[in-house]
This record gives sequence, C-alpha cells and structure tokens, in this order.
Amino acid sequence: MGMKLIMLGAPGAGKGTQAEILSRKLGIPTISTGNILRAAIQEGTPTGLEAKSYMDAGKLVPDEVIIGIVAQRLEQEDCQEGFILDGVPRTIAQAEALDAAGVRFDHVLSIEISDQEIEQRMSGRRVCRECGAPYHVKARPPKVPGVCDACGGALIQRPDDKAETVRSRLQVYHEQTEPLKDYDAGKGVLTPVDNQDTIEGTTRVIMEALGL
Repeated sequence: MGMKLIMLGAPGAGKGTQAEILSRKLGIPTISTGNILRAAIQEGTPTGLEAKSYMDAGKLVPDEVIIGIVAQRLEQEDCQEGFILDGVPRTIAQAEALDAAGVRFDHVLSIEISDQEIEQRMSGRRVCRECGAPYHVKARPPKVPGVCDACGGALIQRPDDKAETVRSRLQVYHEQTEPLKDYDAGKGVLTPVDNQDTIEGTTRVIMEALGL
C-alpha cells in the first residue's frame, strides 16, 4: 500500500519504534536521517563527502545538504510505493526545502506526549556497554539489575538520556520542531496521535488515524 509519511514528535516519543512497526505493516522503507547520512558518507557520494567535511569540523550539517541527501534517497526504487521519514524535517526551513524539492506527503503523524512523561521514559533507559541491547528500569528491566540478559555486559545510561540533557533537547524541540505542527496543519496533512500506555496501543491508534 503506497503511503508517504513523516513521523513527528519530541525526542523519546517513540517515533523510531513506531516507524519500524509501520514499515513492516505497510511494506515501505523507513528513512532515518542519521542512517542515510552515515550511508552517504560511507559510500563517498558527493553530498556525503560534503556532509562529512562539516561533521569533521564539529559543525552542524546545513539544511540544504541534509535535504539533498534525503531527496536522493527518496528517488531510489524502494521508495516509489511510499516511505516513512523519521528525523527530518526538524525545522520549518527544512520543510520548505522538501516542498521546494517536490517531496509530498500523505500524513504527518505527530505523537503527542507530555514533557514529564518523556523525562521519565528517557531517564530510565539503559543500554548494554558490550552489545548495545536496550533496557528500561521500569518498562523493560533486565533479569539482574545492571546486567545485560543477552551477554552479561554492564548496563549504562547514555549521556543523551540524562535528565538535564533530555530537558535541553525538549527545549530545542519546542523552539525549532514543534512549529512544524502549525505548518503541516495549514497544508492539511497533520495527523495528531495521542501516545498510549503501550507500544501496541500507540500503533493501534496510528493505524486507526490512517484509516487502516
């Protein structure tokens, strides 16, 4: 089923998780900005090399470079029947650049969740230092506290998941990304989705919102 979607929501809202589930259900690829940026750099494409030069200098990759990489990826054959964008656009400027590049969407799915819930969710995340397996102190605890079920490695909290970092990321989201909701509502493509207590519950609400 051909459907072109954007996942929108605060960091930790579950965009990546829901994007992967929808990808399997709808049979369309998830396009994660981080992944395609890494792939473009690895493949040594001209846009990838340009992005690498900014990253090596410790600078943010400019919008036009990111949008160029996204547009190239969306031209590939596996995207012809639809796709899910996760992690882009992050700003009005990026959304306008996608419009200018002729990229169109059926729905912008905005996962609605409170800052308090995000903080609780992200500050409880842990990952295995050895194999990278994800855990959560409440939602998905390991059998033995602090120890990975899979390999016995130590579980650590990533710097990104510490409370002060989460609050800072939420502030950036509210200032730079949240205005996209009004932008997309004005185009008639915004589809708000209330976060549910379980991953399955949120997926169900999304499928209903898409009329599936």
